[in-house]
Amino acid sequence: MRDSLPLLEAIPFPPIARRAPTTLQLNLGYLCNIACIHCHVNAGPTRKELMDRDTMELALAFARRHGIRTLDLTGGSPEMNPHFRWLVASARAAGLHVMDRFNPTVAEHPGFGWVPEFLAAHRVEAIASLPCYTETNVDTQRGDGVFASSIRVLRALNALGYGVDGSGLVLNLVYNPGGDFLPGSQEKLEADYKRRLADEHGIVFNRLYTLANMPVQRFGSWLQSKGRFDAYLGLLRDHHRDDNLEHVMCRDLLSIDWQGHAYDCDFNQMLGLPLAGDPQRPHLRDLLDGPLAGRPVRTSGHCYGCTAGQGSSCGGALG
Repeated sequence: MRDSLPLLEAIPFPPIARRAPTTLQLNLGYLCNIACIHCHVNAGPTRKELMDRDTMELALAFARRHGIRTLDLTGGSPEMNPHFRWLVASARAAGLHVMDRFNPTVAEHPGFGWVPEFLAAHRVEAIASLPCYTETNVDTQRGDGVFASSIRVLRALNALGYGVDGSGLVLNLVYNPGGDFLPGSQEKLEADYKRRLADEHGIVFNRLYTLANMPVQRFGSWLQSKGRFDAYLGLLRDHHRDDNLEHVMCRDLLSIDWQGHAYDCDFNQMLGLPLAGDPQRPHLRDLLDGPLAGRPVRTSGHCYGCTAGQGSSCGGALG
């Protein structure tokens, strides 16, 4: 796979400073039941990297020490980590809001039928990836049968109350483009998703998050192999908006890899870019007592993916 970091590091980006973190995002490992071309993590069924329980316990201690109230779980498929249920139950018992970023098909993978009911029982915010509302586009991007499986699981979530008004069970969907172009208007896409999924499949949900594809890992390698890397970076830079800098996720979120090392965001994690000022990758244990607010954010050319157009973050468009 081609490395995009040398190309990205040559591109300057405006300076950003951290605020005190409000969200701790844990990558529980790169194991996933599917492998998607746009995946910036390069996750898949053969990956072995998984966060251990000691690191999870340290993360919960870090959250207590820094007054963090939201735990954002990602992967891979975070549910495939054998300690996932322990972590969620422990975080909820500590009063943390828990978000689970999952591809719905994991609930139909052998041994994981428990996922929907477990999430509902612990009132976890479910953030389900569904890159389009049409079968052809989803299966082209993610593999044959992924759309139909995702629809079945989303219906199961609805049956448990997810996405239903008044239930308190939040179901958000995630859209990302099927190639090297920016996502359309989040507001318009959300309206289209809600209409098509309700009319054609009887599915309801709360919000749609639109995310730009990041030119790192698998997608970055694909861009290079097609000779479109420079053009895509040019597109991102041409659509940069300074006002998005105030709202980028790296100002309030700390990203932790499966071994417990800290990064400014999930994309920096995948590029191996440590926190600014730290030549080595700092570990959570090194940050337990020190303040994080005011520290500069480590940036490179991929950061334009978060500031281009309407902006992009783990919570969707920025404005």
